[in-house]
Amino acid sequence: MADVAAASLFGADRRLCSADILAPAEVRARIEVAVLNFLSALASPTSPAISVLPLISRTSANCSLRSSLLSDVSSVYLSYAFCKRSLMRENNAKAFVRVWKVMEMCYKILGEGKLVHQRELFYKLLSDSPKYFSCQRHVNRAIQDVVSLLRCTRQSLGVMASSRGALIGRLVLHEPDEEQIDCSILGASGHAITGDLNVLSKLNLSSDARYIIVMEKDAIFQRLAEDRLYNQLPCILITAKGYPDIATRFILHRLSQTFPNMPIFALVDWNPAGLAILCTYKYGSISMGLESYRYACNVKWLGLRGDDLQLIPESAFQELKPRDSQIAKSLLSSKFLQS
Repeated sequence: MADVAAASLFGADRRLCSADILAPAEVRARIEVAVLNFLSALASPTSPAISVLPLISRTSANCSLRSSLLSDVSSVYLSYAFCKRSLMRENNAKAFVRVWKVMEMCYKILGEGKLVHQRELFYKLLSDSPKYFSCQRHVNRAIQDVVSLLRCTRQSLGVMASSRGALIGRLVLHEPDEEQIDCSILGASGHAITGDLNVLSKLNLSSDARYIIVMEKDAIFQRLAEDRLYNQLPCILITAKGYPDIATRFILHRLSQTFPNMPIFALVDWNPAGLAILCTYKYGSISMGLESYRYACNVKWLGLRGDDLQLIPESAFQELKPRDSQIAKSLLSSKFLQS
């Protein structure tokens, strides 16, 4: 499989790896090359073998931050270091098979000219191969493995992540051949953000807002939407209702590109999870390091600081849970807070 890594089809800058946006035919061609390399190794007359799958490593050791030359945005990037999926290793034999199963399904989907949601893909694979896909996490990880192998975006594979996001405020959305949507006259739930990045990329955006405010909590979003905050403070409100999904990050990035002078503020909880959410909007994530630069924005922290804690009664504090401590340790050891 070393030939696959070296092939021009999968070529990458050895200092910076990224996932390409590809047409369905080219993604299918890359899958075919992977299959041919696998069969070639298996049919070798001298030393037949089941080849390993060389994936770009998605770990903190292979991760750094890069700054844009043309803007003040920094994003996660992955270097040219490999991890491997092998059928011959007991601890990742199933992961090896999952990669091939997902590529098989994506090859079929792209050939039919379709898109599927990640959840829909899980049910298809659960029905087809229940031994290998017992939970959504298996599908999510296998998709990222395929992205790391083929160096193409998840959307290029024909897979859409489900979107939880919504936005409201001083923004007009106009999709070609569709009626425009004035987000300032919507109900408190706002406009649901589609998970189809192709649709989001074609939207025409217009706004007279001065700020963009990203909120972690849907309850805060709905409260400010009910109060029509954007009428007093000309702004666009947006939320992913928790940890940011791809579609919400994508539309936020589009807003930042369309309105480069409009500052973006993030209102998140004062805890490790809130800081992790802020960092994901601002820098991207290691697990999606091949695509992070496509979604990163110069997001500023809006909310409490350490000096403000003296103003808050002790009854308002909560003990950190084990999950909080785990997130805090991960953040402290990451390059996000060391840069």
